[in-house]
Amino acid sequence: MGNDISILAFARLVLDAIEAMQLEYMIGGSFALYAWGDVRTTRDFDLVVHLPGQKITGLSQELAARRMLVPPEILLDLLIQPEGDLPVNAIHLDSGYKAELFLLRPDDAFRTICLARRRQVDLGEPLGMVFVHAPDDLIINKVKYYGLNRQTKHVRDIASIFAVSGDQIDWVHLSKWIRQLDLVDVWLELKHEVDKLLNQ
Repeated sequence: MGNDISILAFARLVLDAIEAMQLEYMIGGSFALYAWGDVRTTRDFDLVVHLPGQKITGLSQELAARRMLVPPEILLDLLIQPEGDLPVNAIHLDSGYKAELFLLRPDDAFRTICLARRRQVDLGEPLGMVFVHAPDDLIINKVKYYGLNRQTKHVRDIASIFAVSGDQIDWVHLSKWIRQLDLVDVWLELKHEVDKLLNQ
């Protein structure tokens, strides 16, 4: 496969590997905007994966078969890391596109809830029927990352979710987890910026 592969075709390769191992997953980041907002350009494909220990080697082999080298020991290290939120980077050898696999840990209550609330949507060819973050959970994640880096892309992304999928948002759920994750101040700041953008 040449290096002219599209980011969508790359994402399909990653999903093929995950589906071959029958793993639970959900797409996040800018790719989830294909379902809930306005798409923006990216070279990264973010997703959360529930990876049982006995499937580590199999996933490594499935990714390798698709030109992404992720040794089993790296998957294991990230799965049992005591703290932090580092993804496994699966980089396509031909195109340089990167998948960031956030492995679900048993103590991560929020991601566990997100996985239970994921939505199945048809994103068209070549992705087809896939699982994505619910729109409210995607917003909460973007609030969390905005609190860490203040990147304006999160303001634009949330504004687009409001505009395109506002009727899909569970505001009770969103408010509960904003409080539970101690993000109220960040949310109020971000919401102010989102409202300004939407009212321009």
